[in-house]
Amino acid sequence: MSNHFLAYLYRLQNIERWSLMRKTAEENVAEHSFHTALIAHLLGSIARDVFGKDIDPNEAASYALFHDAAEVFTGDIPTPVKHHNPDILANFRQIEAIAADRLLATVPEELRGAYHPLLHRGPESPELARLVKAADVLDAYLKCVSEMSAGNREFATARRQMEGRLREMNLSEVDWFLDRLTASFERTIDELTEEED
Repeated sequence: MSNHFLAYLYRLQNIERWSLMRKTAEENVAEHSFHTALIAHLLGSIARDVFGKDIDPNEAASYALFHDAAEVFTGDIPTPVKHHNPDILANFRQIEAIAADRLLATVPEELRGAYHPLLHRGPESPELARLVKAADVLDAYLKCVSEMSAGNREFATARRQMEGRLREMNLSEVDWFLDRLTASFERTIDELTEEED
């Protein structure tokens, strides 16, 4: 098989997220992956520098960057569809694994060892895996906050659900993040700039 790995990953920009929702700003899987990696790095830094945990923020960011890579073949299945039924979710997890295998086969053979763990859902450390999952949910939550700040009530239920999922994770890093970093997403660029002066 040809080494089309990077070309496939670039196509993540063509896969729309939140397809069941009316949005003020479109979002694609490439953007979401980038934002999730940023947040995962922040959470890893919080874990290490605030709470003294043995977490590598760079490793967290790497796993987060690739967490939805298989969607280049599956598309983005909306959360209400995936989580509506345990059988649907189990079947979708199998489809994701097949898609990850297909994507891994496009990586140059010499590099497959480096990308195998990134494409097959995860770090060996359960704590690191929880932080990456939290970053994924935090990005969805911040999308909801941004949409609602723009007057889009379409995201009200999703915001409550995402906040509930975050609180259920019971992660001190997430609580620290929510308390200190999320309020800015409710402000306009002018309001953010005024606070700097």
